[in-house]
Amino acid sequence: MDTIKLNSVDIEAEIKKSRCLFTKADIKRFISKQGIRHVNFMYPAGDGRLKTLNFIISNESYLDEILSCGERVDGSSLFSYIEASSSDLYVVPRYSTAFVDPFAELPTICFLCSFFNKDGKPLESSPEYTLKKACDAFHAQTGMDFEAMGELEYYVIARDSGAFAAVDQRGYHESAPFAKFGEFRQKCMLAIAQAGGAIKYGHSEVGNFTENGLVYEQNEVEFLPCAAVDAANQLTVAKWIIRNLGAKYGYDVTFSPKITVGKAGSGLHVHMRIMKNGVNQMLKAGKISDTAKRAIAGMMKLAPSITSFGNRNPISYLRLVPHQEAPTNVCWGDRNRSVLVRVPLGWSAKADMCKAANPSEKSTLIDTRQKQTVEMRSPDASANVYLLMAALAVACRTGFEMKDALKLAESTYVNVNIHKKENSKLLSSLDTLPDSCAASADLLEEQRDFYEKKGVFSKSMIDGIIAELRLFEDRTLRAKLLKDKNKLAEMVKAFFYCG
Repeated sequence: MDTIKLNSVDIEAEIKKSRCLFTKADIKRFISKQGIRHVNFMYPAGDGRLKTLNFIISNESYLDEILSCGERVDGSSLFSYIEASSSDLYVVPRYSTAFVDPFAELPTICFLCSFFNKDGKPLESSPEYTLKKACDAFHAQTGMDFEAMGELEYYVIARDSGAFAAVDQRGYHESAPFAKFGEFRQKCMLAIAQAGGAIKYGHSEVGNFTENGLVYEQNEVEFLPCAAVDAANQLTVAKWIIRNLGAKYGYDVTFSPKITVGKAGSGLHVHMRIMKNGVNQMLKAGKISDTAKRAIAGMMKLAPSITSFGNRNPISYLRLVPHQEAPTNVCWGDRNRSVLVRVPLGWSAKADMCKAANPSEKSTLIDTRQKQTVEMRSPDASANVYLLMAALAVACRTGFEMKDALKLAESTYVNVNIHKKENSKLLSSLDTLPDSCAASADLLEEQRDFYEKKGVFSKSMIDGIIAELRLFEDRTLRAKLLKDKNKLAEMVKAFFYCG
């Protein structure tokens, strides 16, 4: 594999401040010191992908102007629910999101931007501001903070050399030379980290196969929990970086939820935790807490409509099919990958595993309560990550507003593989997720009041999402595609670069 050189400047290390403390003066000094002549404003549109506006720094006063005032853009070209007759919006950079473009030949600094309306107020229906409102509403209701992180799965596709073929659908944590794209993944992780991403780890995933002279290898980059807006920023930038580096290497990269029948699809699992004064509230006395159960109950309640935000095209519903690892039923459980919401293994045992593995080491019992999360397993990368996390924050808040939350949590808990034959009676008693975009739209229509409550989602945004989903007209499409491989291939191609 040819070596690809990246612009590897860590802006936080250079400025010597935490990102959240960056000021305009810090940014200007950095730009001057690094000889940067170009600025990119970047912002996610309704399709979830980053859009870019390029500037050249002609003089210091112009730099000060764009950093202070931002620029105007056409909102109707970015969001389907904004009318062309009143479409002008402002985009203003958030200094805390600054990073050096790792791919630009000409030194370039990038910023994620916030949208503002004609009156200079945050755009009520912008994805980032919607997530901020959702987190604020969660805090107002509970006195606690909503945090999240994502597991970003994707396929790398390249010419098959024929050497060291991996075993089909057995790629989980595989090592080189059977896993082919470990170095590519590591370079992606480095670039993401230098752009502000807090990465937990990366690895190869289950999915791998060869077809028509191409090798398809599934990989994953997983992040660390943080404030939900930061988590959404990191995932959005990470997708942009992985695609750009893939283009540099001549690889194709897809986050599509499904590529073909019988092969693992790619999800975007979202882990959540609830914090109070910096302390994780998901455990009590080593067991899942009532706080966590209330949040889970809220997700059980709104699960049918959460797919409207987390599964945004017809291909999403080829991944969410019965009797596979992706969830189809509304339930939750411990360490159980057949459920919708999983409580992962959380280091709650009192054993000193470090000393057991390293007999010469002194005893080192560490407080691992901060590690416990709960994981929503239905979403995929077709989602606009900001709106997905906003929907999850709304759902978790709803659990604290419900009088019967703990009862609902108890009734939807399962501790068995629901797809085994002996559990068929239990399986039939569980509610199911929708099987199409159109069905998701219907359920969002039914549950829209939960999302619009407290002004989190604007009415126009919910209207727009419902209309977009219904345009697919896919109520019976899944059954047809699963029987027609050629039609399936055409549909996958249409949504290959979703999100």
